[in-house]
Amino acid sequence: MKIEVLEFAEGARNARGLTVIIDVFRAFSVECYAVDSGALKIIATGSVEEAFRLGKKYRNSVLVGERNERKIEGFDLGNSPTEILQADLKDKVVIHSTTAGTNGLINAVNSDIVIAGSFVNASAIARYIKAVNPETVSLVGMGYRATESADEDILCAEYIKARIEDQDVDFTQRISDLMLTSGKRFFLPENAGFSPPSDFFLCTIPDKFNFVLKATRRFDGNIDMEKIDV
Repeated sequence: MKIEVLEFAEGARNARGLTVIIDVFRAFSVECYAVDSGALKIIATGSVEEAFRLGKKYRNSVLVGERNERKIEGFDLGNSPTEILQADLKDKVVIHSTTAGTNGLINAVNSDIVIAGSFVNASAIARYIKAVNPETVSLVGMGYRATESADEDILCAEYIKARIEDQDVDFTQRISDLMLTSGKRFFLPENAGFSPPSDFFLCTIPDKFNFVLKATRRFDGNIDMEKIDV
């Protein structure tokens, strides 16, 4: 099995085989918490306009997402696991649009299988990959705003790779240290309203969930996210 680590939308477009689009802070952590909170369906889209169109199509929809980390005007929730846990998503259709993560899904056009990646289900992702046993695995870190390398996404790629290869590596300290690097923005007082400290901790709980979220391209170009228990 060949495992390659790529970055950004270009990396998503160049990805081959089984592709994991990784967005730890916060898109795919959010999607896991939304599914665990009872969401009936998640539809990912790269476009705010598409999100509003889909919101009109599904009466029981909740619009979730961000631009520049802040909740999009007219959306119900920001891209925050803290907000997800405080909301009632039971039997709701979550329409999700973010700067990096959901655009990565949209751009992964040359992959055979696409799943979403985060720490909260990283070992489940590794188990799924081992079960499928593809020739090629592409781990794509979407980065900070899809333009800068993000420590948490690269570390998550390393974590998944280590689990695939059955390496006995302890990532505890390195994950905790993210609060001193890429995660320090969660602890700035000016960000508390849209990016609270609790988001950092919710996004960095390894292996909280035993499922993966598989992306399937819809007829309209958007993405259905399917929960697969592993």
